[in-house]
Amino acid sequence: MSTTQTLFRGTSFITADQLDKKAIQILFARARKLEKMPYSQTKKYLEGKVVTMLFFEPSSRTFSSFATSVKKLGGMTIEYQNPLQTSSAVKGETLEDTVRVFENYSDAIVMRHFEKGALARAHAAVHIPVINAGDGIGEHPTQALLDSYTIFKKKKRLDHLKGVVVGDLLNGRTVHSLFKTLSLYAGNVLYLLSPKELDLEKGFMADMEKRGLRLIQIRDTKDIPGDCDFWYWTRVQKERFTSKKRYEKLKHAFVLTKKLLDTKGNKGLILLHPLPRVGEIETVIDQDPRALYLTGEVRSGLIIRMALLSLILSRHA
Repeated sequence: MSTTQTLFRGTSFITADQLDKKAIQILFARARKLEKMPYSQTKKYLEGKVVTMLFFEPSSRTFSSFATSVKKLGGMTIEYQNPLQTSSAVKGETLEDTVRVFENYSDAIVMRHFEKGALARAHAAVHIPVINAGDGIGEHPTQALLDSYTIFKKKKRLDHLKGVVVGDLLNGRTVHSLFKTLSLYAGNVLYLLSPKELDLEKGFMADMEKRGLRLIQIRDTKDIPGDCDFWYWTRVQKERFTSKKRYEKLKHAFVLTKKLLDTKGNKGLILLHPLPRVGEIETVIDQDPRALYLTGEVRSGLIIRMALLSLILSRHA
């Protein structure tokens, strides 16, 4: 069995903790290979395969990106959004029973759920690969991979990076997975800019620092270093709040303005955002060539998910 098959073939992908540098290297190599291939060649990878898309939480980019990835690889999809309104979950069916049923129809399940830990439950219930497309405030590991791939394509490295991560760090599943991924590489320093109420959880922060990721809390945009490699801006997540008043108070605590970019941004900086954006980045910045959240990041999402699916489900090299 090849190294590629050993690391990916037939396995679930639930958490960024499953990754090491070798796995990321293999994944990025497959992504670069697929980027150069016409559809007549990529379609061989998942020919005859069926992937169920089971999304218990709203999604546009992740859902569409995975669905497109399967089809560009020659596979088929069962696409199920909002199961809580339209499936037997309304009648009280358990998550475990739901995924066991879809196991009979498909070769893999891509799932998003509003509960942290739900993907691990789904993985334990079935014998086909389950891929995490976001589980509550837990993780979003494929987002971390596409973010890392975007950085790698621009910076040619994932070590000795300096970045600023802004917004809802407490509830940000994309943040959690990105930190885990970057902690695999030496010399990375991240400045954390968040309202105190939305700080990174202390236990998680301590764990990342044990892994060698240097984290520095700042409280004002004036404290952003001028020599950063990237800024990772995130929204304050309305759906994680029980108090509308508290959300309204915090939602625009830190806004990326053209003035801030002109003041603190350097020529080599890249601007990332996992999307959706809800006012925390001025739209005028979209035209800046350093802004990759509507271009390079989105394209990376498609190719990275194609690479991951092909490695998990295909026997083709």
